[in-house]
Amino acid sequence: MSAFLDTALDPATLARARAGEEAALAAIYRAFEVPVRTLARRIVMPRSAAEDVAQDVFVDVITRLHQFEGRGSFAGWVRSIAVSRCLMHLRSPWHRGRRWLEGATQPSADAHEDGDSMAAAAADHADAIDLERSLAQLGDNARAVVWLHDVEGYTHAEIGALFGASASFSKSQLARAHERLRSLLHVEGDGTSCIPVTSIT
Repeated sequence: MSAFLDTALDPATLARARAGEEAALAAIYRAFEVPVRTLARRIVMPRSAAEDVAQDVFVDVITRLHQFEGRGSFAGWVRSIAVSRCLMHLRSPWHRGRRWLEGATQPSADAHEDGDSMAAAAADHADAIDLERSLAQLGDNARAVVWLHDVEGYTHAEIGALFGASASFSKSQLARAHERLRSLLHVEGDGTSCIPVTSIT
């Protein structure tokens, strides 16, 4: 379950933050530090890049407080900014260039993201692979789709829209990612999500 769903902000604190009160701004950071960092670390690799993205999220939140009109929850608004920042990073030329230099398979809307080299590496270390390391084995798009759908609760239509694609794109990415994760985690396929989301922090 998304950590954002358990995060709420007192309206009075939000009002003070909009007025520029430092204590209120700090309260927003404390309230959303864990969910924002968790989301960034699960979608963006490596961790150092995820930390940079998380910081960018908080800069956006603070500088755009006046744009929150109270439609829906504040937590949902912060989450949308965090997701947007993560996907912006994955699409950036800098990130794609780094992935190319590392010899990783480049993600695309039509490409399979479970390359043979990743599978071979996973097979060599199968006994030591845990969930986080298994997620890291996925391509960028696949990892993002898994987290957004299985943990954050986004629908396939919503995920497709985020990627400028259709719901079918999300469904196919998720199906391939689940198959990949099952092979990494040695879980028998039963048609359900292979991610024990309650164990992810």
